[in-house]
Amino acid sequence: MRTIGLLGGMSWESTVLYYEQINQRVKAQLGGLHSAKVVLHSVDFHDIEVLQRQGDWAAAGQALAIAAQSLEAAGAEGLVICTNTMHKVVPAIEAATQLPILHIADATAAAIKAQNLQTVGLLGTQFTMAEAFYKDRLRHQHGLTVQIPTASDRAIIHRIIYDELCLGKIQPASRAAYLKIIDTLKEMGAEAIIAGCTEITLLVKPSDLDIPLFDTTALHAAAAVDWALAPSA
Repeated sequence: MRTIGLLGGMSWESTVLYYEQINQRVKAQLGGLHSAKVVLHSVDFHDIEVLQRQGDWAAAGQALAIAAQSLEAAGAEGLVICTNTMHKVVPAIEAATQLPILHIADATAAAIKAQNLQTVGLLGTQFTMAEAFYKDRLRHQHGLTVQIPTASDRAIIHRIIYDELCLGKIQPASRAAYLKIIDTLKEMGAEAIIAGCTEITLLVKPSDLDIPLFDTTALHAAAAVDWALAPSA
């Protein structure tokens, strides 16, 4: 079994889900008392969020690159960045470490294509929805059609993530707001929804929708286990 390096804390609530789901999947596949071989570097999300808000992605990338180097030094053999948004700084991390990065968008796209779906609606932070690093990977590397919410709806989604979900607050009114936005994406042609922020599935569950909801946390965690348990080349 390979050792998974988790780069977490963004936010810690979703990092808990990664650790739990990775270990549950290892136990399900190997049985007995097996658990995952994991090393974790959990950052102070306050510091990262300040850099996000300031648009200082170079400093944010440097911070996560240093964290990734610590995981490599601790024995990690592959890297899982436990957040969708901070995949924006993957190039900085790749430049600082030899660890393979298991990209969250690749795991998500594989699951979508396995269901023969083409057009998806993307929910996430403002950065994930509006910028190219995530949706263009889905479009250009995986051939998916990606719909994003309107600017006003993106602002609602982003506010709820940072002001509520990252603080562990689950509000029924916010769930209703998300479901209304999802209905609009369906009208735009979305056949499924990507929960492109690792906190979103704290609020919206597959049972809330009549189209598939792709939980990026669960898909990323599953891909990490598949990688960790795969035979070495």
